Amino acid sequence: MSPTATWIAVLVGAGVVFAIKLVGHLVPEHWLAEPRVARTAALVTVALLSALVAVQAVAHGRELVLDARLPALAVAAVALALRAPFVVVVILAAATAALLRALGMP
Repeated sequence: MSPTATWIAVLVGAGVVFAIKLVGHLVPEHWLAEPRVARTAALVTVALLSALVAVQAVAHGRELVLDARLPALAVAAVALALRAPFVVVVILAAATAALLRALGMP
């Protein structure tokens, strides 16, 4: 892909994102106040974040990779289920990944 095509893609993408954001501001406020819309928006946020975490945990480029990130994610999930503070969750996950990598897991 040429640099010109890349910049065109970036600018078009930025324009589309800006347009979507602008449309979001034009939605009447009483539509957003409905409980069903608020519940759906909350679920979409959780689903998007979960998908991003899953992709980052098991993907490297276009390949599926099972390395130290997956057990670290499992440890973080257990810590979150036990309602550990976020700092503790991050430290446990990082320590798990570091320990597994020190033991030779990729």
